[in-house]
Amino acid sequence: MRLFVGVLPPWQARDELTRALGPHRAAWPSLRWLDPANWHVTLSFLGEVPEEILPELDTRLARAAARQAPMTLSFAGAGAFPSARQARVLWAGVHGPRPRLIRLAGSLGAGARRAGAVQTDRRQLRPHLTLARSRTNVDVRDLVEAFEAFAGTAWEARAVHLVRSRLGPVVRYEPIAEYALAAPAPGGRS
Repeated sequence: MRLFVGVLPPWQARDELTRALGPHRAAWPSLRWLDPANWHVTLSFLGEVPEEILPELDTRLARAAARQAPMTLSFAGAGAFPSARQARVLWAGVHGPRPRLIRLAGSLGAGARRAGAVQTDRRQLRPHLTLARSRTNVDVRDLVEAFEAFAGTAWEARAVHLVRSRLGPVVRYEPIAEYALAAPAPGGRS
């Protein structure tokens, strides 16, 4: 099964971002806008994972998450991969304690590899929420600039989820496990 570990933003944050995007969507017909029900912040992409390693994967991901504290995140600004001039992916920025997010992603990826998930993505995390995709390069500089001032309401990430990705004409993401971020916050804050 195709899996990733990510943070699922609360509906309040998704609704706020959906409202901000509303006036812009029709002006960008070349973009395929993702359904807000599928929005997530990927921390570790695991790829195809054999079912027989799920018990060990579950144990290791739970352990990795429990060593990290909850953290305050928000969506702000926008950008594109590989660039705003030749975009294939439009994203909203994720703001929060970046070093802690990177440590969390690294710990989850290491735990997944120890469990036998051999296709884990080892690139350093660039926290973002994918909003839209394109099959061809699209110049989205105006759209990125329009979202430069967007700053969403902060929310608390208290858990990460193991999510199954079901590919097909309509992509669906199915959370199959949740792991609490259970450590005390560093310095008593998130």
